[in-house]
Order: sequence, then C-alpha cells, then structure tokens
Amino acid sequence: MQTRHDQLITQVRDALGARAVIADADAVAPWLTDWRGRYHGSAPAILAPADTHGVAMIVAAAAALGVPLVPQGGNSSMVGGATPPADGSALILSLRRLNRVRAVDPAAGLAVAEAGVILADLHDACLAQGRRFPLTLGARGTATIGGLVSTNAGGTQVLRFGTMRALVAGIEAVLPDGTIHDGLAALKKDNRGYDLNQLLIGAEGTLGVITAATLRLAPAVVARAVGWVGLASPAAALALLRRLEAATGTVESFEILPAAALASVVRHIPGTRAPLEGAHGWHVLVEVTATDISAEPPAVLLERLLAPVLSDGLAQDAVIAASEAQALAFWRIRDSISEAERAGGPAAQHDISVPVEAMPAFMAEAAAACDARFPGTHASGFGHLGDGNVHFHVRAPHGVDAASWYADQAPRITRFVNDLVVAAGGSISAEHGIGQMKLGELERLASPARLHALRAIKAALDPQGIMNPGKLVALAPARLGP
Repeated sequence: MQTRHDQLITQVRDALGARAVIADADAVAPWLTDWRGRYHGSAPAILAPADTHGVAMIVAAAAALGVPLVPQGGNSSMVGGATPPADGSALILSLRRLNRVRAVDPAAGLAVAEAGVILADLHDACLAQGRRFPLTLGARGTATIGGLVSTNAGGTQVLRFGTMRALVAGIEAVLPDGTIHDGLAALKKDNRGYDLNQLLIGAEGTLGVITAATLRLAPAVVARAVGWVGLASPAAALALLRRLEAATGTVESFEILPAAALASVVRHIPGTRAPLEGAHGWHVLVEVTATDISAEPPAVLLERLLAPVLSDGLAQDAVIAASEAQALAFWRIRDSISEAERAGGPAAQHDISVPVEAMPAFMAEAAAACDARFPGTHASGFGHLGDGNVHFHVRAPHGVDAASWYADQAPRITRFVNDLVVAAGGSISAEHGIGQMKLGELERLASPARLHALRAIKAALDPQGIMNPGKLVALAPARLGP
C-alpha cells in the first residue's frame, strides 16, 4: 500500500515528468542540512517543478493528501528555515528550476525574477541593461530571490535602499490550497483589502510558496569608492556615519567590525590581510557611489570627507581602495566574517536590532555583560550599524566540545542576549528570520498580540499546517503522517 508521500511522488512524476522528482538518497542528502550545519532533517524526496503551474499542481496535490512541504531555494538560511523536519514527515519543494529572469525594464526600473534565480545572476542581468538590483550579501552566489523575499533579507545596502520588503513591487505565489496569487503588477495604489504581497514577504514559506517577484531597480553605479577606517569605539563609528550622512546622500554601505573579527578573517581566510597598519579596536567599511558621470568622483568625495575626521581625532586611520581589486579585497573581509567565525569554533550567533542611536552602547555593554556572565566566552558584534542591525556572536571558550556546548551553554547565552535586546527595545531577528532556531525564543518574548496575530493568520491560510512546518509559527498541525 502506498504511503501519502509515495502517492504524491507518483502524481508529481506522472504530471510533471521524471526531472520533477529527486529520490536518490545521495542527491537528496546535501539539502537536508542547513548552511551552519546545526540542523539536520530527513525527507524521502525533493520535488522540483519547472514553473509556477508545476508548483501549483504539487501544492494542490499535497493539500489533498495532507503532505507537508518545505520550500527551498539556495539553502542558505542562517536559522534552519529551509531544513525539513527530522522525522521525515515532509517533502522538500525545490524552487531552483524556476530560474528565469522574465523581464528587465530599464525605463520602469523594474525586473521580474523567478524564485530560483540566484542573486548574483540577477545582478548580472540587470547590469547588462544599465540598471542594478541594490541588495547584496555574502551569499549572493547561492541565495535565491524566493528565499530573499520569504525572509525579508537585508544585506549591506539597507542603509540606502531598505530591506527586501522595500524593494519588492509585486509577488506571484502559490497559496496553501494550490491557487495562484498573481500580484506581480507594480501598482502604486491598490486598496483591495489586505496586502497579500506584504503578508508573504518575511513569512518564511509558511503561508505559501513565492514563485516570482517584481523588483525595484536603481541606476547602475558609474563609480564607487570603498574606504576602511580604524576607530576607537562604536560610538565613534556612529558619529562618523552621521557626519558622512550630513555631507552627502551617497553613502551606500557602512559596516562595523571589531578587531577580533578582522583577526579571525585574516587567520582563517586565505589571501586576506588587514587594510591598516597598527592596532585599532574597531573598523568601519564605508562605500560611497555615483550614478552620474558628471558628479564628484566618489574617491575624491570620500577623501575630502575623511580628512577632517582624521585631523580632529574622530577616526584614527583610514585608507581608500586604490583599485577595484582592492575594493573587492576590503569587501571580501566583511563577507567572510561568518565563514571565519565558523572555522574558529562554536559560537552562539544572534541577528539582532536595536534603535540605531542605542546600538553603540548596546554593543559595548552587552558584550561586557556576556563575558562577565559566561566566563571564558568572548562576545562581540559586527554588521550594519547604520540600520541598527548587528550580528552579535558569543564565542565558546577554547577547546570545548562543540556538541555539548551547543546543547547546554548556547541556549542559556541566547536567552541572556535576547533579554538584553528586548530590554533595549529591539528585535531578536533583524534580517535572518525566525526559522526553527528562534522559534522558542519568539514564543517566550513576543507580545501576546503578535503571537495571536501570527497564529491566526497561519491557521486561516494554512489550516492543515503543511507549509514549512516547524518554522516561524509554533502552530501544531494535525499529525498526518507519511
């Protein structure tokens, strides 16, 4: 007798062809573990449709059979958001074959990209048309548009352009009953009730499967300057940002990292080196751009703006990249921090936000509080200071057993850090989402109003609980079995 899983697999293979089902255990295995290696799931097969109608067919059949689905793109989630449950109760729904950039309209400043389009490929397609998609992050070579929309991703350009939510002008998605929501039209006004597009952004695949998005573009950059600044403290870094912002509207990125993070990258990532001579407690990577060839060259602008902050002591030292290769080398340091931290041993990692003006004090005080509360650890934050979002990591003492430390100490540290974040009026998830990593903490710390609304929306749109179970919303579905 066929199980529900077997019935669904058979239906998909018959309707969409052999390529739409991946059942070989070796081929499935790489997609069962999250990027950080913290969560391990099980799934008998991956379903891989080639278009939106194929996704709709699969979701409708899964709803009829009561089979849970875990949508997955590049599998670059930092919170286990695309990892299937360990009990094998769900099938993976891969969007990687939906990989077409359907349109780039330079005049309208819009692109339509399917969910499986890799971010770097979208960048290339837009630049070929003289435009750019102004969101980037370290995982741009693997992260997909559907996942970025589903998690409301941020990245290093939020300071100027906002998160994915600000860059999405329309969405196409398959809802949990298999119907298709066609919301791709980039309407500036639409008062037909609840905004389904906005509801799906950041929903982590729990309310439906995003299959395509209309995205807002920006003019292509004709020149940029990337600078590296050494400072004494996060407070000095924020003061520097405010001075730059007051002088120009072209600051696109402003990333802060402590000396320990720089040292970790240099130690673990081949080919990297510290941009500045001498010791500095904190470092800032700043990028300014120009989209008009007649504008003041960004390198000249940045040099002019940094000169007075060096002379009055706000900054200790600075260098402006002398070539594009050097600019890329600076950015490689920033983009490699997570990889270097992973190579350096276990750490309790937190993606948090607090009000921007409170962030410098929070970074210093929270790190000191963690180091005092958990002897032998080392806490520090790095990331997007200008939008109040840093990645606050607490590294384990040297030589600990990773598995036992993650099981015992890391949850205690996370509770302590999250309590500090909430006390500062912040959020325990700034840009990575909740996934399964933060599910318990969201339940513990979110207001009753927020939890009630999340559960009510989930129950209304996905009453069977088949869409990405165990993520974001702790709503126990009926046990349907395989």
